[in-house]
Amino acid sequence: MQPVVTVAEMRAIDEAARAHVPTETLVARAGAAAAYATLARTGGPYAKRVLVIAGKGHNGDDGRVAAWHLARRGALVRTLPPPALSGDRTPEMEKLLAEADIVLDAAFGTGFRGTYHAPGTARRGSAPFVVAVDIPSGVDGDTGLASGSPMQADLTVTFGALKPGLLFADGKALSGEIVARSIGLDCSAAHAWLVEDADLGDLPARPLSAHKWSAALWVIGGSPGMTGAVGLAARGALRAGAGMVRVSVPGASGKELQVPFAPEAVVMAVPAKGWAELVTTGAERFKAAVVGPGLGREEGTLAEIRTIVRGLRIPLVLDADALVALASSGDVRGLLAGRPAPTVLTPHDGELSRLLGHPPGTDRLAVVGELAASLGVVVVAKGPTTVVSGPDRRTYCVTSGSPALATPGTGDVLAGVIGAVLARSGELRGAPLVTTDMGEVARLAALAAHAHGAAAALGPSVGLLSGDLPELVSKLLSGYIAPR
Repeated sequence: MQPVVTVAEMRAIDEAARAHVPTETLVARAGAAAAYATLARTGGPYAKRVLVIAGKGHNGDDGRVAAWHLARRGALVRTLPPPALSGDRTPEMEKLLAEADIVLDAAFGTGFRGTYHAPGTARRGSAPFVVAVDIPSGVDGDTGLASGSPMQADLTVTFGALKPGLLFADGKALSGEIVARSIGLDCSAAHAWLVEDADLGDLPARPLSAHKWSAALWVIGGSPGMTGAVGLAARGALRAGAGMVRVSVPGASGKELQVPFAPEAVVMAVPAKGWAELVTTGAERFKAAVVGPGLGREEGTLAEIRTIVRGLRIPLVLDADALVALASSGDVRGLLAGRPAPTVLTPHDGELSRLLGHPPGTDRLAVVGELAASLGVVVVAKGPTTVVSGPDRRTYCVTSGSPALATPGTGDVLAGVIGAVLARSGELRGAPLVTTDMGEVARLAALAAHAHGAAAALGPSVGLLSGDLPELVSKLLSGYIAPR
């Protein structure tokens, strides 16, 4: 995992480093890192025309050092200050932009406040290769929101650690390829981390002693005649390595109990009313449960869900309609308080707003961390960058998702995958996870979310269906989790 630090955290890290390392040394390292990363992506520099737009601060200093390195290797380098904040350009800058092969954007860094209109880079023929130094100028380092019209980068070279602004909102689209380079800063105490593919190897493998009940998961969802969502969750769980997967659809009987997508799941009929008590008293053999996909929003159903939340003593993944039950309870914190086992909430933005009581705002890391801490749960806030946080506010960023997942049912699959991962972790311990394991639950949920997004990338770029995802998850995880 890579550390992700806020602007304030990076400022503190810089100040701590300067007690031992001169500022000039850090600038020299950053500029060299930017230059060498540029060379690695653009080939030999000899006779290439490089325009460096360097501001007055340390970000500009980084750019000037990079310019020196590129010039030493034969590049034809010109360094200019950024245009006025209005975006006005001098004839000289117009000419250099039109001729440039490479543009280094070192106008402003992560602490910039104001509105910046970068010079345009459109010209005849191929456009120059644009490298942003630390962050595209004009992008907020914490939220990713662009102020004005920043330059679109092909490559962003950031230093020490990733910044939230590179992972969210406009910054995610404007940064291009992102590489983080060490310049001797200690970022190990970061509260947020980016999940990477290699981290999937940390997911638990099933032990040699495994049997179907040792990683059992109960999935409760759907309604008579509407079992697609709960079927997708069950299949996601099965393909993510759960053992016994039991599916219950309140009020369904006979042919209505047939669950699409997951014929291997074991179906158990439960009544339309009073099913919560049956589940809470019959879950002693299960390591986790998923509640919510397709359950419906009738008040009686929402009341049953609240009974489950209060009474179930195993890890619980609450998705979709279960989140409605929480938000409409009038006392979300009181409802969740005292649960003896971990709770994972999986809201999209609309559900997150209902849980918060207001729109989530622009600082995703802070908002999700505060909600998780206040409720004592793990929150998996789904989005272009999914944010996962636990009660200790240690936070994980998941960027493996793509627009291909913007189709009905993919969230149901994710809920099943998270449930399976929690059940398998309980299998290794020989007992369900408990509330003292909340840090581990957050990490596992983040890994599950990353696997879900990365699996989608293995499918078709156009027309990916939620029903495709479970098999893709199985294929992906099989490449990282070695059999015991």
